[in-house]
Amino acid sequence: MKLLVWAVSALAWVSTTHGGYNVGLGRGDVTGPAAEIGMMGYAKQGQNTKGIHTRLFARSFIIEDVESETRVVFVSVDEAMMGQLVKIGVIEQLSALFPGVYTEENVVLSATHTHSGPAGFMQYVLFNVPNLGFIPQTLDAMVDGIVQSIRRAHDSLKPGKVYHSVGFVDEEASINRSPTSYEANPEEERAKYPYNLDRDMVQLSFYDNEGGALGVLNWFSVHPNSMNNTNHFISGDNKGAASLMFEKAMDPDYVAGKTPFIAAFASTNLGDVSPNTMGPRCIDTGLPCDTEHSTCEGRTQMCIASGPGNDMFESTKIIAERQFRKSFDLFSNPENYTELSGPVQYVHQWIDMSSYSVNLPDGSVASTCPAAMGYSFAAGTTDGPGEFDFTQGATTGNPFWDFISGLLKDPSPEQDACHAPKPILLDTGEYTLPFPWHPSSVDTQILRVGNFAMLAVPGEFTTMAGRRLREAVTKAAEDAGEQMSVVIAGLSNTYTHYITTFEEYQKQRYEAASTIYGPHTLSAYLQQYTLLVQAMVNGEVLERGPPPPNLTDQEISFVPGVVMDNPPPGQAFGDCVQQPMHTAPGQRVSARFVSGHLRNNLMLESTFMTVERFENDAWVIVAEDADWETLLEWHRTNIILGESEVILSWDIPEDAVEGIYRFGHQGYHHTILRGNFFYEGWSEEFRVGESAQDIKLPMKNDATLARKPWDSISKFLGLNM
Repeated sequence: MKLLVWAVSALAWVSTTHGGYNVGLGRGDVTGPAAEIGMMGYAKQGQNTKGIHTRLFARSFIIEDVESETRVVFVSVDEAMMGQLVKIGVIEQLSALFPGVYTEENVVLSATHTHSGPAGFMQYVLFNVPNLGFIPQTLDAMVDGIVQSIRRAHDSLKPGKVYHSVGFVDEEASINRSPTSYEANPEEERAKYPYNLDRDMVQLSFYDNEGGALGVLNWFSVHPNSMNNTNHFISGDNKGAASLMFEKAMDPDYVAGKTPFIAAFASTNLGDVSPNTMGPRCIDTGLPCDTEHSTCEGRTQMCIASGPGNDMFESTKIIAERQFRKSFDLFSNPENYTELSGPVQYVHQWIDMSSYSVNLPDGSVASTCPAAMGYSFAAGTTDGPGEFDFTQGATTGNPFWDFISGLLKDPSPEQDACHAPKPILLDTGEYTLPFPWHPSSVDTQILRVGNFAMLAVPGEFTTMAGRRLREAVTKAAEDAGEQMSVVIAGLSNTYTHYITTFEEYQKQRYEAASTIYGPHTLSAYLQQYTLLVQAMVNGEVLERGPPPPNLTDQEISFVPGVVMDNPPPGQAFGDCVQQPMHTAPGQRVSARFVSGHLRNNLMLESTFMTVERFENDAWVIVAEDADWETLLEWHRTNIILGESEVILSWDIPEDAVEGIYRFGHQGYHHTILRGNFFYEGWSEEFRVGESAQDIKLPMKNDATLARKPWDSISKFLGLNM
């Protein structure tokens, strides 16, 4: 890596008229409850957490203009989406820590869109239905972890440089999952692009002024849903895995999530882009699905996309590797860098998307609509089909489902007309009981660093919708006298589902049915972001706009808390009841422990499991539950008595050092009378590789040998620890 540092240092001689930047990077653990909590992304009832494959992290990047002292913060978060309560909580904490420094205007929170994180952090009714309501523990983990990442970035601020590069992803890492919708766009527009999806990766590389590499932040269009809707393990999916790969490549002696180098693989206009590159097939026959409706003999449930691996773990790894390799290639070739130079600016405005007035190209005026979901929303996608008899592309209703949705509220004739040709299944914008079902007040925001602009958008733009937005903002900046490179930062600050083009909207596939503010949604955003960039460049101050409500006090949850934990008779928390076997690199080794409930303490900035190697008369941690190679699987083995176990697994890397290893498990158990108590335990030692047989083993000191028969009763009552 020395050659890279020298090469970057050689670029530093280029003089500019700008005074330069201070840069700071930080990471924080946002992993929510890993047991018995619904997962966010597929909206599938019963898809509840039962362990951890990789932890979830927030990665923060602060850039400060040393001349104006203006700073901006971009945070990429391993979550399904971003919620208004999250940003409200983050800004409240930052205001207390750094008064007047970080506000709703200069902080962007962007979710990667993994579908394998815990739900319950959104404040509107619809988002919390599948997971049985609001989960404060999920929200708190996100807020605290994001604040921690920003605080660490703030504390690490130093003079540095930011370089911009763009590269084509040669390996197949994505496909368009709604090609018939894309084909509805004008032929002359489609002819401008060689593909029906964006295959460029846009990257910022961060260095200190001595040429030391600090991190990378990139955007590439692909859904992080390689882990399908049968998954129950918390995972950052392909983008989270790519981050861990890059960070480990730079700092191989660190466990995952603890490296000094920080790599964020952020979301962009990924609305119609899937990682399941083998495409949709009928799972019963292996034949291609019906292209228009994504069905097999009329049923969406049989039409599922997969690949490129043999299972979802392998597919996740492959798509992550393809993103990582391009990112590392961009990072490793500084001759293709463009150094950012110029002012740091930001602009932010709340808008009411339920009635935003849009000036159309033909001179007429239209409006967005109060939110509503169409029939094809319930059909799901080929990445995760829905239930019942819904299909994509539906432009007419169904008497039975019209009756069911009408029990909540029939849409008014004006609402039907506003959303046409969408047949309304859920008139969410007009539902107010027990409180609003969807947002109407929405963040719009742009961060600028030199000639690079990040458009923070509150949802999932499709490929062509994103292209139109980038074009519009680039032209608006040019009209204001500035040449800008523009990237879309998807799923930022709040979530409003999808944004399609007007032409795609007419097809009413899943993405269009989920364009909740009607057919002119994209036109509204084109108009709004044009306004934002021109105001920013010209130094104009915009009105704040109507901020959203804080519905915390109205939230409802039907998720019970942990009543108690107990070990099986004759055992104690932390006991290893199934020992690992001696094994070799390239194999999986596992152990089973008596555990408490994983919701008693989330072990943020820590771990539920360790893999340790005996080295120089001491145990050294080589992997934790954040690492790709580990898997923590939790089970409630006796619901009535509150007994649980965890299975710890480690896929031993091919280059693992031969020697003596052991598993460690730690956590908290809950007592009826005295709350939560820490416990820990270790497995017996096991060998990795044949040459480990002659290694001197450590002295055993097993406190469990001294346990008394009445310990289990005492622990049940919470009378001892």
